[in-house]
Amino acid sequence: MMATETSAKADEIARFDALAAHWWEPKGPMRPLHMMNPVRANWLLARVLRQFQPGVRVLDVGCGAGLLSEALAKAGCDVLGLDAAGQAIEAARAHAVGQGLTLSYRTGTAEALLAEGLKFPVITALEVIEHVADPAAFLATLAGLLEPGGLLFISTLNRTAKSYLVAKFGAEYVLRMLPVGTHEWKQFITPAELGRLCRQQGLRLNDVAGLSFDALRGQFGISRDTSINYIAAAQSAA
Repeated sequence: MMATETSAKADEIARFDALAAHWWEPKGPMRPLHMMNPVRANWLLARVLRQFQPGVRVLDVGCGAGLLSEALAKAGCDVLGLDAAGQAIEAARAHAVGQGLTLSYRTGTAEALLAEGLKFPVITALEVIEHVADPAAFLATLAGLLEPGGLLFISTLNRTAKSYLVAKFGAEYVLRMLPVGTHEWKQFITPAELGRLCRQQGLRLNDVAGLSFDALRGQFGISRDTSINYIAAAQSAA
């Protein structure tokens, strides 16, 4: 999970660093991410490959130990995973060894890349924006890193009564699917708020879908229900 120099939260970085050794355990503290990862990766890859050729460069902001980064690299993307949590990055590098993927990792912030003048045709920031102190500044940085006509993908949690009961209270305190304190409900962002933040940066939010958990099947899927988790695609002007 990524925090930036502008919107950095040291406690968030420390929390995810502490989980680094267990990140790749399917039934460990990152179990929900393992369950969501194939669904969200397939959703965004379908949209990426409509516009770009295989081998497209992707910046995965807030990559943690690399769940999404590896999935995108295995699909043929040229991926740079970025995170401020250094121990998570080390876990990501260790897991990728020997797989022959076009994949690299960097400990640092999106602001640092922006200061270097880097640009990417595709940027992902999944389950990140709800962890930063200043979502507007964070989104402005991502927009600055995006090439003209590029695609930005964000997934996050909607701020609803249902998300409080299920994603905060239920997942952390009842089911223990996440460590207590992983999320702060007040920092969740509604799709309307995300759309407004995107427009302020000249981005067009052109696709939003729900990431819903089917308790009977024990898996996540794409749906029209955005009341808890959702994923969105935005595009910069060409």
